[in-house]
Amino acid sequence: MSFRLDCAKGRGNSHAIKSFTRTLQRKRVPLGFLAAALLVIFSHPTWHLMMIGGPIALCGLAIRAWAAGHLRKKVELATSGPYAHTRNPLYLGSCLAAAGCAVSAGNWWLGAALAGCLAAVYVPVMQAEVRETRKLYANDYPSYAEAVPMFVPRLTPYRGPVRRGFDWRLYLSRREYQALIGLGAVMGILALKAAKILNLGS
Repeated sequence: MSFRLDCAKGRGNSHAIKSFTRTLQRKRVPLGFLAAALLVIFSHPTWHLMMIGGPIALCGLAIRAWAAGHLRKKVELATSGPYAHTRNPLYLGSCLAAAGCAVSAGNWWLGAALAGCLAAVYVPVMQAEVRETRKLYANDYPSYAEAVPMFVPRLTPYRGPVRRGFDWRLYLSRREYQALIGLGAVMGILALKAAKILNLGS
């Protein structure tokens, strides 16, 4: 009887975790907008910090753009471009972009909170996507996953069976240019605050 209860409890916990992960997957974009708003409101930017953080954020968006041009979702396993270095270049790029914005904002406690939120959102999402991708590409994924890290990139590219170049149509279809527009808006507001023109949240 106790064993049955433990099994039922385990299934219940597993279902709750899966439900929570699916919610995070659906809500990560609006959560990103909320985080950006809080970062801007409570920021204390300086030109020096923006000169450091800006290039970091642009590097993150460049990685996301590169990844978008190689991702053929649910069509084939992406192993070219940045996917030859990390299995999750889109999330890596997002984290770098967020780090760059946090440095530019000059609010360290909010930056630490943002890092914690990114970990709380992306770690379970990446784990869920591992399970989904393993099911979709049961033949190719195991060797790829063994050779390429989940997040921190490897230095040398993985040589997969399929090598493709960057496709601008994929980039445009994923609307990654919107991320660049969003970064421009955030950095523009931070620049106004650094110049003492805008006193939002000060």
